[in-house]
Amino acid sequence: IISGGSAANTIAGVASLGGSGSFIGKVREDGLGQAFTHDIRAMGVHFETSPASTGPATARSFILVTPDGERTMNTFLGACQNLGSDDIDPQTVEAAAVTYLEGYLWDPEAAKAAFRKAASIAHTVGRKVAITLSDGFCVDRYRDEFRALITNGTIDILLANEHELKSLYTTSDFDSAVKALRDEGPLAVVTRSAEGSIVIDRDDIISVPAQSIDRLVDTTGAGDLFAAGFLLGHVRGFSHEEAARLGAIAAAEVIQHIGARPEARLKDLATE
Repeated sequence: IISGGSAANTIAGVASLGGSGSFIGKVREDGLGQAFTHDIRAMGVHFETSPASTGPATARSFILVTPDGERTMNTFLGACQNLGSDDIDPQTVEAAAVTYLEGYLWDPEAAKAAFRKAASIAHTVGRKVAITLSDGFCVDRYRDEFRALITNGTIDILLANEHELKSLYTTSDFDSAVKALRDEGPLAVVTRSAEGSIVIDRDDIISVPAQSIDRLVDTTGAGDLFAAGFLLGHVRGFSHEEAARLGAIAAAEVIQHIGARPEARLKDLATE
């Protein structure tokens, strides 16, 4: 049993890299909720969202990992689906250089309202908003809504993998998807597994190689930790290439062991 959750893994990675961050998410007052709360606070992350006293149990996912390091997830979303606007603390959002939204939670209407509230607060005080598309099935369900978040300026930074990007623009051709995204304008980072990543903005497309590893064990959390490195690098004023390299270092650590949270101190790996 290992704590997880996509955006929670990302903010844990930010903390491991030496950054400061807060997490907003819903757990139940139960054993797993207590374990999650302990683990994320132990990483140095500020987490004060009130747990639910009623309703479904804390979310969990049974993750099956095959010998080639690929995984499939069997997920019960549980209490996290009841995250709502009342859980958004304006001061927490106002203090954050980037508010990072997780596409997995775009299903419940209350969570959508919470996302929009957080994005509005962030933009009101001149902060940035980022989103991860999370999963190709999420994109299939909400393609038009995700596109609208990009075109109406709700999102400043988009993170996705190659499959999610193709789904977003309903094409099997990666270059066509990249062109379509570039025309719509946000800063975007697209991961391509062993092929590394590309950073896209209106001025340029930059390719960054993956970090070399000794052994692939478990790909769970690779995108989450890449996001941690890229976003922290972006906030710290790194170039797009340097930020993506930091993301690659973080992702390389997490795929060499079971579980989606870093075991080594990422700041030390980045320094090396």
